[in-house]
Amino acid sequence: MLTLTLVATVLAFVVSASAGLGGSLVLVPAYALLLGTKEGVALAALMLAGNNVAKVIAYRRTVPWVAVLGVVVATVVGSFIGARALVHAPESVVAGAVIAVIVLTFLIELRGHHRILKIGAVVPALGSGLTSGFSGSSGPLKGIALRALRLDRMHLVGAASLVSLFGDATKVGVYANGGLLAGDQFRLALFAIPVMAGSTWLGRRINSRLGERGYTVLFWGVLSGYVVRLAFT
Repeated sequence: MLTLTLVATVLAFVVSASAGLGGSLVLVPAYALLLGTKEGVALAALMLAGNNVAKVIAYRRTVPWVAVLGVVVATVVGSFIGARALVHAPESVVAGAVIAVIVLTFLIELRGHHRILKIGAVVPALGSGLTSGFSGSSGPLKGIALRALRLDRMHLVGAASLVSLFGDATKVGVYANGGLLAGDQFRLALFAIPVMAGSTWLGRRINSRLGERGYTVLFWGVLSGYVVRLAFT
């Protein structure tokens, strides 16, 4: 079990550094299996927060600080509310809503109606924070919000790294205050720093070797993975 968890951790960090998001798709189920649902979500948030520090450093030259500000604020607000509601949130209802939104957004993407996505960037960002706070996964809605900014590949990953960092840091604060995180978990995150650094380096190399088409496939593959996971949770 520990070996599988370590493999899942490395895979999550590499996927996250390559696509900009997707780490929770792998990490939350693995940690929930090992520790239980709430504790798994909390530890995943802590580990992903640390990994996102490494991602922001790696992509620091392509972080669109001004363009992504609204998404960051909305994500932080949503993450705080969602984390506080972790115990009582109706996860099945939200999962259905997320699936509907991602399917609709994919259809809009295919038709090229980019302005529709740009107008709604902050709304799905708020929803992504809420979803992430109580379920550990925000992938589809976060992806929608980021795609709405119409950034190129490298700036999209930089934006995703910054948004994820603030969102995960907010959740860590709430979870720690609620007793879901203690000293052992923080020490584990410190020990994992070399893994975070190495996985981020590998993920960035993968991203740099992908063309725009390849990155689009990777991005929507990650979002599709979220949909499949939500549908069968």
